[in-house]
Formats: sequence, C-alpha cells, structure tokens
Amino acid sequence: MSNNVNRKVYESRKVKDYRELVEYSTTHFAENIAYKYKKDHTAKKVEYIEKTYKQTGEDIKALSTALLEMGLEGKRIVLVGNNSYEWCISYLAITCGNMVVVPIDKALPDIEMERLIIRSEADAIVCDKKYIETAKNVIESKEGNLKTIICTENTKDKSLKVKELIEKGTKLISDGNKKYEDVKINPDKISIMLFTSGTTNEPKAVMLSQKNICTNIQDIASFVKIYSSDTLLSFLPIHHTFECTITFLYGFYSGATVAFCDGLKYIQKNLAEYQVSILVAVPVVLETMYKKILKAIEEKGKTKLINKMTKISNALLKCKIDLRKIIFKQVLDNFGGHLRVVFYGAAPMNKSTIIGFNNFGVSLVQGYGLTETSPVVSAETDKEKRPGSVGLALPSLEVKIDNPDEEGVGEITVKGPSVMLGYYKNDEETKKVLKDGWFSTGDYGYIDNDGFIYITGRKKDILVLKNGKNVYPQEIEFLINKIPYVSESIVYARDKTATDTMLCAKIVYDKDHIKEILGEKTEKEYKDILWKEIKKINQDLPVFKHIKNITITTEPLKKTTTQKVKRYEELKVLK
Repeated sequence: MSNNVNRKVYESRKVKDYRELVEYSTTHFAENIAYKYKKDHTAKKVEYIEKTYKQTGEDIKALSTALLEMGLEGKRIVLVGNNSYEWCISYLAITCGNMVVVPIDKALPDIEMERLIIRSEADAIVCDKKYIETAKNVIESKEGNLKTIICTENTKDKSLKVKELIEKGTKLISDGNKKYEDVKINPDKISIMLFTSGTTNEPKAVMLSQKNICTNIQDIASFVKIYSSDTLLSFLPIHHTFECTITFLYGFYSGATVAFCDGLKYIQKNLAEYQVSILVAVPVVLETMYKKILKAIEEKGKTKLINKMTKISNALLKCKIDLRKIIFKQVLDNFGGHLRVVFYGAAPMNKSTIIGFNNFGVSLVQGYGLTETSPVVSAETDKEKRPGSVGLALPSLEVKIDNPDEEGVGEITVKGPSVMLGYYKNDEETKKVLKDGWFSTGDYGYIDNDGFIYITGRKKDILVLKNGKNVYPQEIEFLINKIPYVSESIVYARDKTATDTMLCAKIVYDKDHIKEILGEKTEKEYKDILWKEIKKINQDLPVFKHIKNITITTEPLKKTTTQKVKRYEELKVLK
C-alpha cells in the first residue's frame, strides 16, 4: 500500500538552496529579531543579546568570505558545540560558501569525537573552547586532514576565532572581495555530512544535499505554519536534523525568532521569559511538563473544575467557538502563556498527554523521520491530526509499505527529493537501503484508509518467536510506560526451553512518584505491585505477547543524546 496523497494546508515558498534561503530572509525580514539569547544566564544582572536578520546576514557573508579566503571552498568543516548564534551562522557560512558542514554531537566521548573528525576527512573545525584539545589531538595524530581550529568563543589560545574572522571578512568585502558573490552552489551535491545517532554500533556518514533539506522545509511549511511573529525555543541538540531542520532552518525560512535555552531545567522559565510560541521537543519532555501541570491542578483542588471546563470548551469547539486561551489561561501560563504549537517526534507519546495539551489549546504536531530523509517523512497538519499516528506523507514524498502482511504491516519505504544521496564511502550499506530511489527506513508500520501512517516498531528490533509470530517490542513498551509510576521500559526475548521463547521486560520506575501514590515500600513490594499491572496488560494481549518475567530498577536506560534508547547496549547486559 502506498501514500502519496497531497494534503497541503498552505502554499509554501519555494527555495532551491541555502543561499536563496538566507538572502530572502535577511532581506524580507531585515529588522526582525533572528536570534535572542543571554550573554551569561548565570550572571546576577541578565543581559539579553538580540541579532536582527540583517545583522545575521552580514555576519554569515563576512564569515563565509573569510573561510573562502583561507582556501576552504569545497572542503569539509566539522561543527561542534552548544546551540548558539555562532553555531548557526557558522553552519550557514560554511554551506553558503560551497563548503561541506559536518555537524557532530557535542556529547560524544572525546575518543569517539576524534574518530568521527578523522572519518569526516575535514580540513577545519569550528568548535566551542571545550573541544579545542580534542581537535588538537586529531591534528597531532596526523590521521585525517584536520589542520585548522576555529573557536566560537574568545579564548586566549592560538586558535582562530569566529568573531575575528567576521571582522576580517567584513574588511575583505569593503575592500572589494567578491569571493562569496562568485561562489556557485550546486543544490544537488553533498553539502551536509551527518553521522547517524548511534543506536547501532557503527555510526554511518549520511550525505545530504541542500536540495534535500530545502525541499523538506518547504514541505513542512505546507503542513504547519510558523509566522515571522513566532518565537521558537532551541534546546534539543542542534547537530541533530530534527532540531536543525525545524527550529533553526524552518525558523530562519519563516523570519521567526530563535531563542536559546539556558539548559533543560530552565525550559519552563525560558518559555515564559522569551514568550515562546513554538517548541520542538521529544515526548519525555512533554510528558514531564504535562505531569507537573496535572499535579499542580490536583494540589490546588481544581481537577473537577478543569474536567468540567474541558467538557464545556470541547462542546464550544464543535460549534466553531474556541475559548481555550481564555478558559485555560492559568494553565497556559505554566508554558509562558504564548505556546501554540509543539512539534514532537523520535518516540511514541501517551495519547492522554496529546489530548490533554490539545484540550488546553496547545496544538501538538507529531512527525516521523530519519537523518537519511532530511529528516521529516510524515507529519500531522494544522488541520488534520490523528493521535497515535505519525501523520500524513509530506507532499513531495511517496510512502509505500513494502511486503505487507495480512494486517497491512510491512516495512515503510520512502521516495522523493529529501531522501539522502547515500552513505559516504559505504556503497554496501547504501545499496541495502536504496533501491530504485526507494529508501528502506528499517521501520515497520501500516497506512490506514485515510492515508495516516502508523509505526509498529523497528525492523531490527522485531522479536521472532519460535512459533514464527512477530512481536514489536515498542508496542508492549508503550503500554507498560502508561503505568503512572513507570518512567520507561524495554521488552526483550529470552529462550526458556528449546521450544519456548519468554518475553521479558526491564522496567524503570519513578521511586518518588510510586512512593507518593502507594507509600514507602520495599523494592520487592514495588515489584509485586508492578507485576500485577503487567498481568492486567497481558489480559488484553494475545498469549504469544504476554510478558512472563520482569526486572525493575530506578536507573535510567542508556540513551543517545536525542533520547533514543540504546537497545543494543541494554540487550548485551540483559541477554
């Protein structure tokens, strides 16, 4: 079954490459604030820094000119550091100057980062001061091509500085240097090299073009509207395509403001002080926020009132009267009072959380994608939502279920202009996933009669039982994670005998929350309570999907920096 139905909600502006994106936004939104952040969020007196689109455009052009003058055109440049103004202008200066940007995860261990810098064959690195020693180690090893270190901060060491290069580029331009103007961008060739997030042992180097990502931005813009008056909060790792494409690049395309978060524990505070209207998040963050709000409502004794007002509000909505912003003003003030849209992806989310946010007047938009697809494959729209699904295929993409079973479940495959060029120096892996333009995602799912796509699990995670039945562990984990005091879980198979396979679950429980609900108990008593909950879940599942054994812990599961569980690491210990 395939899905290539065009469900555009808006006509979006076409943009062929980053140069066109930058020139349009810096001209049409010249006086808008592109970036807003604090000079030092730990200082007693907070000083806000604002950069207009005009200033940002000038800095991009100047920095790119300086890099071109250094002879870096066509070369690869690693970019690693915190979400910052310097990161963003460096990314655009590199790509608009016909150089290849290699964003690397700032949270990687030094040895892994060194390995990826070498594998990228980059000639230069732009990084925060924290990573200068790592870069020096690579240069001294004489492996790879790295020769030049450019620091995003003003340090006393001998490395080049982004600020100094902007000053140098500004002077070069005023003296008549036209290198930036003369560069020709080929939107179809590699411009971005990204290493996959590492839920498997060996990260692959994904090659993306500017056309790949620009098409994806246009497609997202035809589904969900970001206005030039919107403010986005950037807090997810910016090297990752989800944050990079939606918050940073779609934000820039729209003329919106991007504010940089002070850190995970400051999200709610930052939502208020920056008057954030758009948030790009992962389910764990949203579920934590929602639980805190419900707890606050309960503590104030207003649960019954909120439930009653929700019924009234939903009845009015059916009559096309939307009073949610007024009715739930006090609730919305928890998010700063301006939040209207939240994009989320990367993992399933509890349906009650989705409905809860929507009841309060915050539109939750689920998307699905992969680094290899720039990243978004499907999303809900401003008009069409279906909790539990990952939305509709984007307008430029065809989505097909390969080799579906009797229930319509098979591997999700994608074709279209935002599918990667391939894996760098890895033809074997490229051929495995790219056939006749169709990209095999490695995810299993199905498409309903209305074109909504549903994910059932990862191909490599499917548990094949001895009776030939397939079990998608994520489906069962989703049910376990709905238990109020369960933080997360992982379902796996263990051979019990030569003829039987036993499904097991490792469950991470929230000790404070379970204690709050059930009182102080021993770990064994908590395990008995959780086992009773598992038995209830088993009652609603076919016998072959029953969980037969559990282990419990308060230690979080090992994760990548984008909060995906490292299943292979967990399973090594569990099996």
